[in-house]
Amino acid sequence: MKNISWRMVLVLGAIIVAFIYILPTIKPTLWPHKKINLGLDLQGGMHLVLEVDTEKAVESTIERMTHELRILLKQEHIRHADLKQVEGSKIMITILDASSIEKFEKLLDKEFRDLRLLSRSKAEETLNLVMDLPEKETVQIKKLATEQALETIRNRIDQFGVSEPDIRLQGEKRILIQLPGIKDTERAKELIGKTALLEFKLLDEAHDVNAALKGSIPPGSELLYEVKEDPETRRTEKIPYLIKRRSLLTGAYLIDARVQIDSQYNEPYVSIKFDKKGARIFEKITEENVKKRLAIVLDKKVYSAPVIQEKISGGEARITGNFSAEEARDLAIVLRAGALPAPVKILEERTVGPSLGTDSIRKGLISMCVGGILVILFMFIYYKFSGLIADFALILNIILIAAGLAGLQATLTLPGIAGIILTIGMAVDANVLIFERIREEIQIGKTPFAAVDAGYSRATLTILDANVTTLIAALVLFQFGTGPVKGFAVTLSLGVLSSLFTALIVTRLIFDFFMLKRRNKSLSI
Repeated sequence: MKNISWRMVLVLGAIIVAFIYILPTIKPTLWPHKKINLGLDLQGGMHLVLEVDTEKAVESTIERMTHELRILLKQEHIRHADLKQVEGSKIMITILDASSIEKFEKLLDKEFRDLRLLSRSKAEETLNLVMDLPEKETVQIKKLATEQALETIRNRIDQFGVSEPDIRLQGEKRILIQLPGIKDTERAKELIGKTALLEFKLLDEAHDVNAALKGSIPPGSELLYEVKEDPETRRTEKIPYLIKRRSLLTGAYLIDARVQIDSQYNEPYVSIKFDKKGARIFEKITEENVKKRLAIVLDKKVYSAPVIQEKISGGEARITGNFSAEEARDLAIVLRAGALPAPVKILEERTVGPSLGTDSIRKGLISMCVGGILVILFMFIYYKFSGLIADFALILNIILIAAGLAGLQATLTLPGIAGIILTIGMAVDANVLIFERIREEIQIGKTPFAAVDAGYSRATLTILDANVTTLIAALVLFQFGTGPVKGFAVTLSLGVLSSLFTALIVTRLIFDFFMLKRRNKSLSI
């Protein structure tokens, strides 16, 4: 009886905990806990496959190194010509005299050991070089760019507020994104795909913008536009700016970006704050360029180009641009999450409507109910009262799986429903093995209690072997499978564990209760 008591406490405890976790899904107002999450195929949403342009990450690295090299050449007074980035991923340079060649070679050995020499030609006192990054280095840059893009996109989506997003790498440079329940797909795509490279650049006020519009853009400058929209007529106006290519400060030093409301014009803007180093750089920029115009550029688009009236301390600035509240919020999100290391493009896009998801749920539940009812009827007809015990264990099994999904905050998908249906058959299979053993023991003349004891003892090892091998397969599916396969693996794993519990502990407890407590002399099986 002591053995029965502790098992009864265990079973009742499991049932109470299960109902606590299931309650929010059935009646959210009664218990404010997280309910079972539905996957993309059940509640609708968005499926995207993105490709990271990793070549751009390599080109950005080469561009940065070219800029650093230009500064160092100036500091070391090394005479040179034709320092430029060619073919995207190569640096070409001409050194003009013997003393400069010697200084340059020392500089390369000290500061640019990563560069690989592709060609070297010397004519009199002139040295021509073409350099790039070694293959190993470019592979590493591409790998890091993809991983950083994944983390940046994940941070943006987390701040956007999508519950249970599925974001993972697919191959070397692709990212799979599934956003269940999302309705504003265009806004989500813009938020995910925005590179969000924030730069502060000085305007080139020494040259004519009109000449640049005709194609005469001076070296070291670029033509960018600010797009303004009239709120009444909805017409857009593109304002051209001639801007120096060199970035004085980037968003890499940002620590915060928040939406604020302008008290004078009652319009939202984005307030940004730099870290200590960024604040010092920003203070120096504003101190050295008073009365000059500083453009705030995001993804090659000018948001504003105010005149610097005085030195700005504290490391705070604001980005204005006739934003709506939603646009300002999304801009703050992408700035907080950081810039993508390289542009991304959408390779595949699918939108699943909520009506399709509702239909999937309905059909899945119907198939589960029909399958469950047929199994319950079969067990009752074939095994009589013992079949009812197995049916109770089966219903409890389904409740425990649902509780496990809610407790682990796992996502229920359509393949997951298939896993539950499969578990129904597996759970009953364990009871069939036990019941057939009990029948064999009764046929050789044992008492009902002895037959039950022997039936469980002899069937337990077989049931454990069968379920453990299934559990191993489910865990392998979870480890290496993609979204739908993982959904199936989760419910299958939970089903295996719960069927072991219900078949070996719950049904044995019920049999022992009737055999010992109620003193039943016969067994309906």
